[in-house]
Amino acid sequence: MFRTKTTLFAIASLALVLPAGLNAQTFAATGTTSVSVSVAAEASLSVGTATTSLTTTGTIFNDFTGTTNLTYKVRTTKIGGGGTITAQVTTDFTGNGPSVANSGTTGDTLSYTCTAASPATGCSSAQTASTTSSTSVASFGANAHSAKAGNSSSLSWTLVNDPSYETGTYTATVTFTISAT
Repeated sequence: MFRTKTTLFAIASLALVLPAGLNAQTFAATGTTSVSVSVAAEASLSVGTATTSLTTTGTIFNDFTGTTNLTYKVRTTKIGGGGTITAQVTTDFTGNGPSVANSGTTGDTLSYTCTAASPATGCSSAQTASTTSSTSVASFGANAHSAKAGNSSSLSWTLVNDPSYETGTYTATVTFTISAT
């Protein structure tokens, strides 16, 4: 009787140590798995013009102009999705030259028009750049998809050529932001 109890105890202990699925494994010549992915809304952009030089044509106080090129990638949700590209002057011109912060009050207006390849819609009218808020560059609707390599967008800048600016080189920084839902 003692020997039977010891043997039963040893078998019961071994059963606890072995993995539960070890006895239930099956092997075959083929097998399958399900691969699942959740694709979310995403957006990214690349500024193709590291420095946008504003230049003037002629010498009689014609406005300064220049172009900034962007490439964007976007995917928005099928229902209720959308997105935007915006611009904001995060560092104003310094010194005694133009000032975006003073735009409109002293004639220092920095503005832009924009174009954007589909599926984006570029801003519909000239935008006045701002140091205090983001301004529109482009927008996306629901179920928008760019090309894998990205789609193009551009801003055509205009800076009023005010005679009160002192001569010199002035630089402002514009930060672009893209979003998608």
